[in-house]
Amino acid sequence: MMEEKDININEEENLEEVNTENAENAKNAESAENTEAATEEAEELNPLAKAQQEIEELKTQLLYKAAEFENYRKRTLKERAELILNGGEKVISAILPVLDDMERAIANGAKTDDPQVLREGVELIYNKFVKTLEGQGVSKIETKDANFDTDLHEAVAMVPGMGDDKKGKVIDCLQEGYKLNDKVIRHAKVAVGQ
Repeated sequence: MMEEKDININEEENLEEVNTENAENAKNAESAENTEAATEEAEELNPLAKAQQEIEELKTQLLYKAAEFENYRKRTLKERAELILNGGEKVISAILPVLDDMERAIANGAKTDDPQVLREGVELIYNKFVKTLEGQGVSKIETKDANFDTDLHEAVAMVPGMGDDKKGKVIDCLQEGYKLNDKVIRHAKVAVGQ
């Protein structure tokens, strides 16, 4: 009989523990449901808070984008300034060998009295310089037997009495004109038939 009482007491204790756990689980579930309901209710009741949160997020994004744009602008200005300062580097590097040739010609010119040798040296340097300019996109404006074109030529003299076939044509080029990649950088100074 004692054993039965012990078993009954143990069973009652176990039942009490199970009931306590069930009650706690029910309480927790009820609490979770209440929290969810309260959150949903708060969201429904407080759209202003939600809108303010969205506004804060948008402000943060705006500040980030503004800072990003400012950095982009500064970087672009720096690159542009660097291009302006060092933009001629390619051209200067191409011209330096011509300068070296001129220095050698001057040094060797003092050693010789033959004008033909000096002339040949100057012609070689001139040809090298012209090729260097052409390599950089510089070209001469053709004037021989060309019609006068105000986009390419600058009339500095009018030559009367040349006949109808020479009227409006370039008679003589007084100073060569040049283009850089199809853009006129110096107009050719010419005499035009009248």
